[in-house]
Amino acid sequence: MSALAELGRQGAEFMALAIVTMVLSLFVAGGYNRLWSRTSGHDVTVIVNGVALASVVLLPIDFFWRPRPVPLSVVVVGNGMALMGFVAVRYRSRLISGLSWRWRAIWHQEFPQQGTRVLIVGAGDAGQATAWRLKHRAPDHEHRYDVVGYVDDDPEKLHMYIEGCQVLGTCADIPDLVKKRAVELIVIAIHKISGADFRAVLAQCEKTDARIKLVPDLFAQMDAKAGVPVLRDIRAEDLLGRQSVGWHEGVDASPVSGKVILVTGAAGSIGAELCRQLLRYQPVKLIMLDNNESGLHDLVTELLNDRTRAVLVPYLADVTQRPALNRLFAQFRPQVIFHSAAYKHVPMLQYYPAEAVRVNVGGSQQVAGLARDYGAERFVLISTDKAVHSTSVMGASKRLCELLMHALAQQPGNRTLFTSVRFGNVLGSRGSVVPTFDRQIDRGGPVTVTDREMMRYFMTIPEAVNLVIHAACMTTGDDLFMLQMGEEVRIIELAERMIRLRGLRPYTDIPIVITGVRPGEKLREELYAEFETMLPTVHPSIVQLASQRNGLQPTSFNDQLTALFTQGFAEGEDPLGVLSGLISLGEREMEFNEM
Repeated sequence: MSALAELGRQGAEFMALAIVTMVLSLFVAGGYNRLWSRTSGHDVTVIVNGVALASVVLLPIDFFWRPRPVPLSVVVVGNGMALMGFVAVRYRSRLISGLSWRWRAIWHQEFPQQGTRVLIVGAGDAGQATAWRLKHRAPDHEHRYDVVGYVDDDPEKLHMYIEGCQVLGTCADIPDLVKKRAVELIVIAIHKISGADFRAVLAQCEKTDARIKLVPDLFAQMDAKAGVPVLRDIRAEDLLGRQSVGWHEGVDASPVSGKVILVTGAAGSIGAELCRQLLRYQPVKLIMLDNNESGLHDLVTELLNDRTRAVLVPYLADVTQRPALNRLFAQFRPQVIFHSAAYKHVPMLQYYPAEAVRVNVGGSQQVAGLARDYGAERFVLISTDKAVHSTSVMGASKRLCELLMHALAQQPGNRTLFTSVRFGNVLGSRGSVVPTFDRQIDRGGPVTVTDREMMRYFMTIPEAVNLVIHAACMTTGDDLFMLQMGEEVRIIELAERMIRLRGLRPYTDIPIVITGVRPGEKLREELYAEFETMLPTVHPSIVQLASQRNGLQPTSFNDQLTALFTQGFAEGEDPLGVLSGLISLGEREMEFNEM
């Protein structure tokens, strides 16, 4: 009897030791620092590791304990049963929900609501995270998503399983997979993809009847101040590809860091984004000049906080008002100037050429002249592809501004680095075709396109502004930079795709009307002229344009611009002809310095 009592005592001691060992092993493995109701099935390995660690400790103890308190098989079987129990308890909500719907299905014929069948394009990190969120954290808890699988062009991932779902094929298989698997929603979860590749993927998706959604950038979700949805509609800028907006390591940012900076046209699309991005470089003062009172107020409201309160200086004035500009320069003495103030709508300026000269040419001459007189370090002119072989008053006025930068840089005693940055259309700016198409689609059409062959270069506003700031740092004075705009986009194809992405059919649900080319418009814009040579820079997205002509007489050219600005056009004169004559005078004898 005493032997049995001793054996029972040892068994009780071993059981107590086993309990303590199991608790400590689970603690070491991390089993007590997880919210198991919000943990994926992959974290079951934490429990497995904890039980395995306890087994590694208990089996030798049991083996060498004399007399042996329990058979080794009891330890193995007991720990196996403990593992099953731990998993059942930790994942009880999923087990209960799974059993409950099966019970209802068997006894009451109540089957769960069929979820939206989803095919995910991209089996990388973004695709895996998307699958998990759609499975376990749907944005609408009353709506379920059933992920049927992935497609990915990486051959090493084909037929592999990720988050319990198989990689079913490549992007070329999307139409067949959607049909065979009854897919209702295609989710594109690929980041850092070029515009051409994105459009190729989208073309495959558009061959199906499934809805198409996009996963926002995971880093954008982490940085966002407000909630970012799990999925969103595809926007026009996605068609260009997703370019990261960061700083190129080969460019020194010190020329724009810790400076007094002036941005003209600050309430405009480019000017406002310049103000947003320039705040990253800790300016001493950021002077935001515009004659648009409401737009300037809205921008200040957006940017104002405790950190920027002492930095932001809204300045309500017109770039053609010399006294107001004089007061600004005398008070703040800006060191770096970004001149984006300009009239930009081609058809409107065809009707009012004098305003194009007054604001675009005269305003640039006023601001740039004061920058020279007050010894500003850098002056950056925002130019446009419409300045090349100008067929419009607007384009001609901007070309004259480019030549003005060269003329001012050549003047004796000048200490300011004058530069121009030329680029094409930006998506989302006021007057851009994208918001125009959006409004027209919202109204039910028609969507208006000027010509079937109309093509344009496009870039997103943040990317364009980021490159402009890089160019400001790279300039050595008297240079003309051009941003690499990528591929041309056919406007009618952009309109058709925007309609399809709304789940509508072009020409059937939403008509497209060809209205004819407007005054001053060209079917295709050019980024550089035949006498301009592209020279590489340290930034792969920025090139310098060097002219093959030389000998500009800056004083004569500047005087003629001043005369045009003050006297305007004579009655009966052809405005475009006058501007083209001045451009010819400037281009006849000029050369932009090479870097």
